[in-house]
Amino acid sequence: MTNSFHAILKTVLFALIFGTPLLVFSQTGSIHEPVRYVGGVTIDPAVHEGRLRYAVGVESRQTLRVNRTKPELADDYGWTYNHASSLAYWNGTFFQQYLSNPVDEHIAPGQTLLVSSPDGRNWNKPKVIFPPYKAPDGVEVPDGYEGYMMHQRMGFYVAPNGRLLTLAFYAHAEDPFLEGGIGRVVREIHKDGSLGPIYFIRYSTHTPWNESNTSYPFYTRSTDKGFIEACEALLNDRLITLQWRDEDRGLDGFYDGDEYGGSAFSFFERKDGNIVGLWKRSHTALSFDGGKTFSKSIKVPTLTMAGGKVWGQKTADSRYAMVYNPIDLDEYRYPLITISSDDGIVFDDMVLVQGEVPPRRYFGRWKDFGPCYVRGIVPGNGNPPGDDMWLTYSMNKEDMWVSRVPVPIRHTVEGSVSDNFDQHVLGGAVPEWNIYAPLWAPVNLVQSPLKNGLSLELRDEDPYDYARAIRIFEESTTAEIRFQVFAPVENQGMLEIDVVDQFGNRPVRIGMSEAGKWTAVDGSSEKTLKNYQKGKWNDVRISVNAGFFGSYSLEIDGEMVVENAQLAEGVKSVERLSFRTGPYRDLPNRKTPNEDPEPPLPGADDKEALGVFLIDEVTIKK
Repeated sequence: MTNSFHAILKTVLFALIFGTPLLVFSQTGSIHEPVRYVGGVTIDPAVHEGRLRYAVGVESRQTLRVNRTKPELADDYGWTYNHASSLAYWNGTFFQQYLSNPVDEHIAPGQTLLVSSPDGRNWNKPKVIFPPYKAPDGVEVPDGYEGYMMHQRMGFYVAPNGRLLTLAFYAHAEDPFLEGGIGRVVREIHKDGSLGPIYFIRYSTHTPWNESNTSYPFYTRSTDKGFIEACEALLNDRLITLQWRDEDRGLDGFYDGDEYGGSAFSFFERKDGNIVGLWKRSHTALSFDGGKTFSKSIKVPTLTMAGGKVWGQKTADSRYAMVYNPIDLDEYRYPLITISSDDGIVFDDMVLVQGEVPPRRYFGRWKDFGPCYVRGIVPGNGNPPGDDMWLTYSMNKEDMWVSRVPVPIRHTVEGSVSDNFDQHVLGGAVPEWNIYAPLWAPVNLVQSPLKNGLSLELRDEDPYDYARAIRIFEESTTAEIRFQVFAPVENQGMLEIDVVDQFGNRPVRIGMSEAGKWTAVDGSSEKTLKNYQKGKWNDVRISVNAGFFGSYSLEIDGEMVVENAQLAEGVKSVERLSFRTGPYRDLPNRKTPNEDPEPPLPGADDKEALGVFLIDEVTIKK
């Protein structure tokens, strides 16, 4: 036998004897490598979008914009740390749940709030569903802890009997795990939106807390048999309750198996019926018994992750998606991407879900930059109309967001574009357009001014964010782009219009300034052109040549105002038309201090002068 064979045999025997993962001989899809990312695309950490292509048609909307000094405009509390959201769809309504602290992560007090929406676009005002914990008389905070907080990886459960439960975990600040835990609470959300009483459904097994020394009764005290039945169905669903394991490892034998896969569990079922478990920091494992037990979790080398959550699910087209931040830095969690798979094993096509990172308006401990802690709708917790993948996350651990990702997930468009929006629904979805809509900078389909039909409106009163709408078109070295733009007479805002390549480079940059002027970048300089017409539709034509010594021309209302201008940066092709009500931003970046205390951004709680722009009759061809 050769020396190499002896070496291989020695390695195999060592692995069998000592339980060492044999990754060098791992088979993709096995317990040694449950999933693999095979795409060669990675991110450029220097820019928010990572130089990635967009998933076509993603609609991202803010559901909470925090406000410290005018809390009535937000949640009535003015608390500026908000995080760990969950999402469900039940009884024709979306529900988003998240936890909240006044300033910092893991610092008391803490509470959990709920927002709801009939369509995923228009969300109501948050309401508290689990208030700050108040211990019974005579029970004090144990030594070494600093009050009470909330911490949960799971927010909802739709029981087999149709009841909707919402759950949270009370614990001691600033360590909610194991000995720091108190217990998990539950209450019912009724069809009329009212809430049932709060009960404990399970106490921490690492501590002596029980019904005699905690603030709420045990769920079995309820007189509602249907509620008890729903709770017991949840307690018996081991796959779902694995989401609880971060806070309580189940010293009473609640979980089968000893293996703890990691933090922030999510899962999906492969075509072969086996279940893939996903955890933070690139850890995965397999279950062959419906989720009762999992193989030893391993760190997948092709998945780059840090302390942000990873979400995995089967999509409506019988494919699979994983969503996460593809970076290994905890403090800088952007961009948010998705990768796709035919079989739930081999994943490819890394594309953007959320590439925006607005300024963090309020400092707080461990408030990481970017879209954090993504979650989708856990299997069983509802199926919204359509085939879309719905996601929820916090932005800068401050504001709350949802994103609707059209399925099938794709990143290219073929053929010419002709969008006049008239065939769509007032206030509804805008197919093929990527929408970024903060609450103070909404993007919506509205009735067109001065003519029939609908148009796409971008409004902006946010001093630190903007509205954005992007139309992806077929990649080409040349493009003929036409559209109409309308600014009301009272408009006081700005609009930047970019033609962009697949990497986010902006070779064509034109604008409508706050001073009422058209502007255009020619090479390295910006030129002021002429006044734009307020209160009327302006016809715009952009001709782009992205070839060698590329150039573009700009025509407004039939007048050639820029001819053969140099591109602002060299590109080999273009594929996106972007409308944005604020300047391009690249801060914060990976060097921006994350934990250095700083005052709130000036004027963060006040709206600025309203900017309004409407877009219509968009045509794009080679």
